[in-house]
Amino acid sequence: MKFFIDTANLDQIKEAQALGVLDGVTTNPSLMAKEGISGKNNVLKHYVDICKIVTGDVSAEVIATEYDGMIKEGEELSELHDQIVVKLPMTKEGIKACKYFSDRGVKTNVTLVFSAGQALLAAKAGATYVSPFIGRLDDVSTDGLALIEEIREIYDNYGYDTQILAASVRHTMHIVNCAKIGADVMTGPLSAILGLLKHPLTDIGLAQFLADHAKANQ
Repeated sequence: MKFFIDTANLDQIKEAQALGVLDGVTTNPSLMAKEGISGKNNVLKHYVDICKIVTGDVSAEVIATEYDGMIKEGEELSELHDQIVVKLPMTKEGIKACKYFSDRGVKTNVTLVFSAGQALLAAKAGATYVSPFIGRLDDVSTDGLALIEEIREIYDNYGYDTQILAASVRHTMHIVNCAKIGADVMTGPLSAILGLLKHPLTDIGLAQFLADHAKANQ
């Protein structure tokens, strides 16, 4: 399973990259705003700065809601760097734009997916990635992991190449469960990735090894 980090914070991206397990980055307008990145030129420069840190795909989201605007923005984004993936909303116009870009060899990420039917349409339109938001489904008492299972079954039935990118991952067990189900990618905060490192028995075992070594070398 690929590990993406869901942030626009360059320090967090650098830390995840230094860990040696990072495969890419996802961003959105909310994450850009959170980092105080505003203005078109600053946002575009920030995407390039992210691409310079990582070696994998970087999802950059369009703001337009109509087809022509999505095409214009998407083309501009894709020309920034060869690692850019054009991120499109799961709407009628977004699916049309996805087909446009996929026909031209431009990578796409269809986002804000909350049903298996939406994921099926994204795959039909040739999306590189589809992003079901499991955390937001959990927030409204719906099983986000069950959606990943449904999409996995449908894609496997028909051999779709679209990668399931589990988004809105909130914690470490989301990552583990998505891996068990067969999600191709997960994107979440740095805290969730680092959480995979932790186990009390590891800490106890390491402390014992160090204590034994110190005793033997007195």
